[in-house]
Amino acid sequence: QVQLVESGGGSVQAEGSLRLSCAVSGATYSSYCMGWFRQAPGKEREGVARITSAGRRIYADSVKGRFTVSNDNAKNTLYLQMNSLKPEDTAMYYCAARLCGSVTYNYWGQGTQVTVSS
Repeated sequence: QVQLVESGGGSVQAEGSLRLSCAVSGATYSSYCMGWFRQAPGKEREGVARITSAGRRIYADSVKGRFTVSNDNAKNTLYLQMNSLKPEDTAMYYCAARLCGSVTYNYWGQGTQVTVSS
């Protein structure tokens, strides 16, 4: 069973930074394509950043230039470095995994809360 566990969320002031981690177990990490999503209260879940099977990093327009997604295959861990945080980045952040030949993310973590105050 694939399990994803996020950590690293917290409360910061605007322009601050946080690094989220997503530890993956129960799977061959290299077989999965990973992504970060977020959901703010009253809003739909949105994609934040993902890594394609070719290793490309794709970002939502709202986070380009501020967020960086990365992998550590040796640690089976996905990261999201978030800099220059804004109050509108406040949300529950989730990591997700899909087999790289699939378009559907089948596995999700429990989420980690990020709160940015002005």
